Amino acid sequence: MAAACALTAAVTLLPLSRGAGTAITGAGHAVAPAAPAEPDTCVEPERSLPASSGDGPNIDAIKKRGKLIVGVDQNSYRWGYRDPATDDFKGFDIELARAIAQDILGEPDAVIFRAIPTNQRVPALNNQTVDIIVRTMTINCARIRQVAFSTAYFEVGQQILAPRNSTITGYNASLKGKRVCSAEGTTAYDALEKKSFGAVFKDKHDGTPADEDILTVPNQLDCLVRLQEGLADAVVTDNALAAGQAAQDPAVALKGRTFTTEYYGVATELGKDDVVRRVNHVLEEYRESAWQKAYERLLADDLPGISGPPAPKYHQR
Repeated sequence: MAAACALTAAVTLLPLSRGAGTAITGAGHAVAPAAPAEPDTCVEPERSLPASSGDGPNIDAIKKRGKLIVGVDQNSYRWGYRDPATDDFKGFDIELARAIAQDILGEPDAVIFRAIPTNQRVPALNNQTVDIIVRTMTINCARIRQVAFSTAYFEVGQQILAPRNSTITGYNASLKGKRVCSAEGTTAYDALEKKSFGAVFKDKHDGTPADEDILTVPNQLDCLVRLQEGLADAVVTDNALAAGQAAQDPAVALKGRTFTTEYYGVATELGKDDVVRRVNHVLEEYRESAWQKAYERLLADDLPGISGPPAPKYHQR
């Protein structure tokens, strides 16, 4: 298979922008976390706090620092990646992060990007390594008990990615006996745990130090590498990410249809309500024109047919 243009796995919590080596000290304000939703009351996890352009203790801390520190991906083509031609960071998530920095700090470049592996997104927020995560992060009932989300900024669904000549036809019985890769801590892995159709999606270990689960990986792009190396037969991931990977490697293709409806949101630490409200304010303006321009420039070729962003949903309080 053709090599992907970004095969390097993201380095845990390394600064991506030049001169961004300073560790985060946190906002420095004690804020009581918002009460998490109970399992039996979680119906629309994508509901968020009403938008506000006002400040608060955590926004004040970001302004005092002079930089917004954002957890991103550096390997997801079209979403968050380093352009090999220019060495600049590009992608739909990168542009949204810059829009948030523009609103809070007055400059789109007043941002430090940090590479966060898929399975470290929640810890990175809770240990205050980053202010926000803008990294194709799906809002769901389990996660809203761990972090606080903005309103949704993109609708996606889980789908199968496999070699074009594969007998796999989608998320169905054609997966039986096939090795299916997913990233740890993702909704894709959760879906396989609930219904695998007989697929092998987690390696069995014998307890030796050399054991490696090659089908459950820290970063989603690692699954494409496994596919290219013949170590996996298929990948389960968001169709938005899969479309970018298919654009990188013409030997793979999306199979079947999406089998879930999910939404990406901007995440922050529980209790940082001022950050959530401010990001929602940015998203209200972003949806009016910038969202469509970014979609047409970055995503439409690989993920066509999307008419616009999802409408925001708010809590009634």
